[in-house]
Amino acid sequence: MPPETTAPAQDVIHNIGYRNYSGARLGRAYARRSLFSQSLRGAYGLGRSAKSKVLPMILLGVMCVPAAIMVAVAVTTKMNDLPVAYTRYAILLQAVIGLYLASQAPQSVSRDLRFKTVPLYFSRPIERVDYVAAKFAAMASALFLLTAVPLLILYVGALLAKLDFADQTKGFAQGLVSVALLSLLFAGLGLVVAALTPRRGFGVAAVIAVLTISYGAVSTVQGIALARDNTDAISWLGLFSPITLIDGVQTAFLSATSAFPGGHGPGTGTGVVYVLVLLAVIAGSFGLLMRRYRKAGL
Repeated sequence: MPPETTAPAQDVIHNIGYRNYSGARLGRAYARRSLFSQSLRGAYGLGRSAKSKVLPMILLGVMCVPAAIMVAVAVTTKMNDLPVAYTRYAILLQAVIGLYLASQAPQSVSRDLRFKTVPLYFSRPIERVDYVAAKFAAMASALFLLTAVPLLILYVGALLAKLDFADQTKGFAQGLVSVALLSLLFAGLGLVVAALTPRRGFGVAAVIAVLTISYGAVSTVQGIALARDNTDAISWLGLFSPITLIDGVQTAFLSATSAFPGGHGPGTGTGVVYVLVLLAVIAGSFGLLMRRYRKAGL
């Protein structure tokens, strides 16, 4: 019998229902805003699991409770001024701020590195600078909310206690400037440290170590300088720790009382150096993040 012959295969195009996108092309600006919004919400656990909301909300509460207590004391005892100046509040609660940064900075960047989703961001109409700027702005905004809300509670309470309006408004404005600078500085440092490792646990430990060790070392050496009556060195040593850097800036330009040993904060001349170093660290942090994501985006 002759071998059976098979009919040649015929190619068939199946319509499976895909349609071309005909909506608006929103572009880079929309993508940048969306990433900022998502990162800011994530810093407080919004849009994530209930477990993710616990720590940031507790820390926000811990930041606000002392302010509420101070307001209650000022109102009931008819004090002539608040127990703590607006510019001092964040300095006193620096441990809470550091813990918040250590918990949320790795959450913001480490997961993208660990699961290698950064190249997916850059496959869209978004550039490396957009990603870094959105993450930086979101973390700084989250820290500003953490530190500014207690100041708002103090301010409203001071007005309810009928304290001098002009003095309280001036102090409140100075406090907002102080925590805005603190937020930018801490956000940059925290993100740089967290972006060095895709492991969140390592990032948490590294951020805590950077903030704690630097402050402890500077405070110790400042104490030694005070004991040896070398008061000029105390103000210069404050340049080498994030929290003392903020303390020096607000002491020099925001009428704050210095937390340095013996109250030997920087004067206006030294304060200019503090401002330059502060701006350099913030800009340097942004630059280091840009360099980090040049490789991470490949």
